[in-house]
Amino acid sequence: MSYLYDEKLDGALESHDRDTVVAELQKLLPDLQLLHSREEVRPFECDGLSAYRTSPMLVALPERVEQVQAILKYAHARRIPVVARGAGTGLSGGAMPLEKGILLVMARFNKILEIDADAGFARVQPGVRNLAISHAAAPYGLYYAPDPSSQIACSIGGNVAENAGGVHCLKYGLTVHNILRVDIITIDGERLTLGSNALDSPGFDLLALFTGSEGMLGVVTEVTVKLLTKPQSAKVLLASFDDVEKAGGAVAKIIGAGVIPGGLEMMDNLSIRAAEDFIKAGYPVDAEAILLCELDGAESDVDEDIACVDAILRESGATDVRLAQNEAQRQRFWAGRKNAFPAVGRISPDYYCMDGTIPRRELPRVLKGIADLSTEYGLRVANVFHAGDGNMHPLILFDANVPGEMDRAEGLGARILELCVEVGGSITGEHGVGREKINQMCSQFNSDELTVFHAVKAAFDELGLLNPGKNIPTLHRCAEFGAMHVHRGALPFPELERF
Repeated sequence: MSYLYDEKLDGALESHDRDTVVAELQKLLPDLQLLHSREEVRPFECDGLSAYRTSPMLVALPERVEQVQAILKYAHARRIPVVARGAGTGLSGGAMPLEKGILLVMARFNKILEIDADAGFARVQPGVRNLAISHAAAPYGLYYAPDPSSQIACSIGGNVAENAGGVHCLKYGLTVHNILRVDIITIDGERLTLGSNALDSPGFDLLALFTGSEGMLGVVTEVTVKLLTKPQSAKVLLASFDDVEKAGGAVAKIIGAGVIPGGLEMMDNLSIRAAEDFIKAGYPVDAEAILLCELDGAESDVDEDIACVDAILRESGATDVRLAQNEAQRQRFWAGRKNAFPAVGRISPDYYCMDGTIPRRELPRVLKGIADLSTEYGLRVANVFHAGDGNMHPLILFDANVPGEMDRAEGLGARILELCVEVGGSITGEHGVGREKINQMCSQFNSDELTVFHAVKAAFDELGLLNPGKNIPTLHRCAEFGAMHVHRGALPFPELERF
C-alpha cells in the first residue's frame, strides 16, 4: 500500500464536470490559459517525487494577481479543491494534483520586481528561480543565502511553501530566516500581507506560521527576501574518513568548539562514488565518508577557523584533510555535493529520497541504524547529510520494475523517519510532509497537537479546499494507522475529515 496516496481522498471530494468548470472559467477570465486535455495535463502529474502520478482535472496558468484571486474565489464558491504549484521540484508529493481539482501553476509569475541594495532586500514574484535572485543581486555584491540543491530550477514560492534550506543553512538559516514579507491570497480571494520590510512587525508572527505551510493556508503572489553581503573569504576543507561513524562524531566536535561553518556536509561511500563518477569533483572514492566544511567571513577569521577545524578533523580520525586551493576547486567540491541526487539516479533505476532531521549528537547512532535497516530490507542506501544541522537525506535505491521493491523502499523509508523521531528528531527538515510522510505525522504528533494544526488550517481555509490530503493527517487516519488514540473520542473540525 502506498504511503503517498490516500485512495479515499478523491472519492470523498465533490464531483465537478470538467467541461462545465472550463467553460465557466473561460467566461470569467477570457485571457486565462487553461489546459485540460489528457496530453496537456500529463506534464503536471507529479512533482520531483515522480514514482506516483495523478492527472489534474485542469491546469490554470495565470499571469496576473487578479486572475489568481478570481480563480480562488470561483473555486471557493463551487467547492473545488485547488493545489498550487511552482517549478515542480518538490520531493514530498506536496504539489501533486487531484483528479477532481484545479492545479494552479504560478510559474509565469517570474519577475524580479525590485532590488534595494541599500536596504538589503529584493521583491520577487513566486515563480522566480532561487538562483536567479543571487544572479540579479551579484552586481551589488549581494546574494540570497538559502541554496537548496535544486536552486538552479526551484522557485522562491515553493521555497516559502516548504521552508527550504540548503548547504549553507547551518550558518545563514532556512527560508523563514531570510524573508521579510509575503503577499498571499486566501481560498476565498482575500489578499493579505504577512510580515513587513522592517525587522519586526506588530501582532502575531503569521509570516513564520505561513512559511513551511505547504500550500495549505494560501497562495503566494509576492515575496520580499533578505540579501546578504558576499563574504570576504570562503574556503572549503574536504576530510576523508575510513568509518562513517567517525565522520558523524567529527561534526559534533566542530560545532562544540564554537565554530559555525558556512556549510558542513557529509556523504557516504556510495554517494561519493556516484558523485565522483558524474561530476569529477576530486572526491576520494575509497573513503567510507567525507565531510565538506566551508568557513567564510573575514580573511583572518577564516584562516583561524580553518586551522581549528583541520585539527579537529584529524583528531576525530580523518585519514586525509584537503583545503581547496582556489575558487574553481571550491566550486568543484560543492558541485559534487549539490549533484549527489542526480548522480545517484545514474546508478539505480529508481531511488526514494528521504528527509529527516536529528540532533547532531545522534548522527553516529542513526547512521548505524540506517545501515542495519538497509541490510534488513535488502536495499542499498546512499547517505547525504546537511550534517551541521542534522538534516539527513538517505537515498534508498530500488527498481520499481521488480515486484515488491517499491513497497520495501517505502517501508524502509518509514522506518528511517520513525528512527529520527525516536532519537528526538523530526520527520522532515526541508522537503516538507506532503503526501509522502503523512502517516509518520501520526508517529510524531499526538491528537491534541494535530487538533491545533487542524484549527490553524480551518482559520485560513474552513472548507479544506487548499491542497487537501497533504501535510496534516486526519485523526481518523492516525487511528487507522495505529499510531495514536483519538483524544477523548472527539474528532474536531469534522468538515475536514473527508480529506
